[in-house]
Amino acid sequence: MGLQGFERRLERLVEGTFAKAFRTGLEPVEIGRKIARALDTARVLGVKGGWVVPNDIVVYLSPPDLERFHSYTDMLARELADAAREHARDERYQFLGPVTVAILEDDDLKTGQLQVIAEIVEGKFLRVGAVVLPDGRRVPLGDEPVVVGRLPDCAIPIGDPQASRRHAEIRPHGDGFVVADQGSMNGTMVNGRPIGEHRLEDGDVIGIGSTSLRFEAS
Repeated sequence: MGLQGFERRLERLVEGTFAKAFRTGLEPVEIGRKIARALDTARVLGVKGGWVVPNDIVVYLSPPDLERFHSYTDMLARELADAAREHARDERYQFLGPVTVAILEDDDLKTGQLQVIAEIVEGKFLRVGAVVLPDGRRVPLGDEPVVVGRLPDCAIPIGDPQASRRHAEIRPHGDGFVVADQGSMNGTMVNGRPIGEHRLEDGDVIGIGSTSLRFEAS
């Protein structure tokens, strides 16, 4: 089921943003399937239970294929990383560090061929998490608290007029993270419910005014 969701996401990608670029030849869905298989086959049982899978992924393409993807490489890498996270959530996999996808050239490959090298690389922090902003950007979380609010010096500044200057704080707690309201005027929501402090779970949506931030444990 996870692999099917992975493929559906990439199929939507081909039908949308990259429709013109991928009408012929190697398509992102093929790359995605290879990444999914790499995660599935390289999984190991974690110390605390559950499967740990590679988070450092390198995709090697032939020179003609890389040239064809040239204008879309960065965006494609981001989408493939998001799809890998989605596959991991579906399969209840865990990562030990941030998920990265690099797309590189391999002169030994022929057109249509690809190779995926995936490794488990432990992050520099004790826990893994990120906040996904409304525009799709990701703010990695680490061992230091992160403040969300209207002040420009906040780690996550938002221009929402309903947000307080220092509205909420996301901080490490145990092996995960909590979000805590900082006495804001309009309060902080998680999944539509007001909170004082809340332990974040993968996929939780933090509401600050009309702004929604998504927490990802992967």
